[in-house]
Amino acid sequence: MRVQGWLFLLCGLFFAGVDIAYWFWTKAATGVGEPVGTTAMAISVGFAFMIGYYLMFTARRIGNQPEDDKQAEISDGAGEIGFFSPSSWWPLFLCLAAAFTFAGFVIGFWMFLIGLFAIIMAMIGFVFQYYRGNFSH
Repeated sequence: MRVQGWLFLLCGLFFAGVDIAYWFWTKAATGVGEPVGTTAMAISVGFAFMIGYYLMFTARRIGNQPEDDKQAEISDGAGEIGFFSPSSWWPLFLCLAAAFTFAGFVIGFWMFLIGLFAIIMAMIGFVFQYYRGNFSH
């Protein structure tokens, strides 16, 4: 995981350099820096650093993985990787609730509040889906 973490951190540095160059370039061409592209690239910098930090933090916590060893074989990575949901309707409900909430920005505050309640209920259902029913442990 360290290799992936360093990759994202270096991508974040590259994005930061490109963002600064883009801002100066658009400022020289128009007299005012172009805010939309500069902001979008700044968000890319933040996301790359966030993912890189998470991967480095996780690598430090769980130790070396087979992908960190240059002499590792493919079979070293065999075994259980983690738990993946076989089927779940909760992501659909969560996305519908989010769409309802974002539509509430346009239509009215009452719709926004109902959407927030729906998001909270869908998140609770998503988190606790394996505590009851067929897949409970």
